[in-house]
Amino acid sequence: MQVIDLHTHSNISDGTLSPEALLALAAERNIDVLALTDHDSMQGIQRAKQAAEQYGISLISGVEISSQWSRPATKKSYSVHIVALNMQNPESLEYVLEQQQQIRAERAQLICEKLQQLVKIDLYPEILLEVEQQPDRITRSHIAKALLKNGVVSRLQQAFDRFLKEGKPAYVKFDGLSIQDTVQAIHEAQGFAVLAHPTRYDLSATNTRYLIDLFAQSAGDAVELAPEIDSLSTRQMVDRMIAQNNLKVSIGSDFHGEHMPWLKLGQAPRPRPEQVGIWEDFR
Repeated sequence: MQVIDLHTHSNISDGTLSPEALLALAAERNIDVLALTDHDSMQGIQRAKQAAEQYGISLISGVEISSQWSRPATKKSYSVHIVALNMQNPESLEYVLEQQQQIRAERAQLICEKLQQLVKIDLYPEILLEVEQQPDRITRSHIAKALLKNGVVSRLQQAFDRFLKEGKPAYVKFDGLSIQDTVQAIHEAQGFAVLAHPTRYDLSATNTRYLIDLFAQSAGDAVELAPEIDSLSTRQMVDRMIAQNNLKVSIGSDFHGEHMPWLKLGQAPRPRPEQVGIWEDFR
């Protein structure tokens, strides 16, 4: 049985391993098919592809795109991540990703300015060093690690809970594409659109169901299966929504590196017998 992981990150975004080191670890874990899905960037794909050839791993092109959605009844905006997989014409996504990267760079600077007022430390210069002076690569995880390194928090999650999560004093909304526009851009690149980790957005069960419905109505292709650490009732709810909307499934670890040890490369939930994997459509 093939080992498949269609959601991973390198240090091109907020992972800790280079694309080459990520593929070396994938080889150690006996992974057969792997997608590199850095946040709003495909800069590591070519390097990963060369390493994948060395190890005999099938490398799937990917990118995790930051998007947003809202419910007409409340008009509140929510963040969501859409993973693009197996693009046959990835160049058509470059303009979209350039826009996303500019938004990411501006957002990171705004967050650091807020934090400087709150904790009296200018974290921005040292974070820039971590991303090789490329501000469009900065994610909240980089900022959280800087807070930890400077002793402002005692663990990474505390950085999000005190400062970086929605509703906290240093939060800045990522004003990305809508779900509909994101799916359309992925399809124009001849790729597949996957709703990433649907149970990881701090949403109520009602809003999670609404999100999956909206994704399906937007012509999305597949939904990532809920991890086994979620409750049985949550996993069953996601499975029901996938079936009701006639969606395919994707599986991925969302691996980032040693700073998130609970996300292990190659460890992903298994589809149920009646579920169809999106990877079966890859060319």
